[in-house]
Amino acid sequence: MRILLVEDTDDVGEAICRRFQQTGHTVDWETDGTAASEILAHTAYDLVILDVMLPGLDGFSILKKLRQARIGIPVLMLTARSEIDDRVGALDLGADDYLVKPFDFRELEARARVLLRRSSGGDPTNFIVCGDIRLDRANRNVMVGRREVQLKRREIALLEILASRPGRVFSKEELLDQLFGFDDAAGVNAIELYVGRLRKKLDGARARIVTLRGTGYQLVSDDAA
Repeated sequence: MRILLVEDTDDVGEAICRRFQQTGHTVDWETDGTAASEILAHTAYDLVILDVMLPGLDGFSILKKLRQARIGIPVLMLTARSEIDDRVGALDLGADDYLVKPFDFRELEARARVLLRRSSGGDPTNFIVCGDIRLDRANRNVMVGRREVQLKRREIALLEILASRPGRVFSKEELLDQLFGFDDAAGVNAIELYVGRLRKKLDGARARIVTLRGTGYQLVSDDAA
């Protein structure tokens, strides 16, 4: 999904971006707290990974502003301070989870998956099922029946978006925002390209991507008919 990372330590930020991008997520990375707060005021994200110690606004202040504005984006706090008061304070301000540095990147990814599952209202496991399509969010593999389907990272991300809310119509603009970050030069034609590729690879499945002209795309299970 689309993630905003707010972290001013270069090696940590680069490593987090690389890990999530490798699994198909779109990551926008900001190092300044004030700039991040402004971005959050007008850009929708599925998850915010937020460091506490930042130039400009600190992480606690960003979180407080988010919750005062009733923006319910899941927030995972990163802190180098292990004091219980800091952790309790973050949770009381509205953080959904936290990690103390240094941390294992596998734990960060697992905690992020939990928050993404919770926010999407989906299955409490790592699996998304629609018809006979089964997507494993942890291992990033897709099965159609007993056949494994080889998908590239943005194709998996597109399927994850559509399959997490079967029947919901996503406009091209919504999908563009979810699949591409600020630094990616892409237009709505790219969405048509990825939808076309995904359709071919899912051919024969008991679920299909339906185009609603002028509106967008939805994933529909034949089992629900």
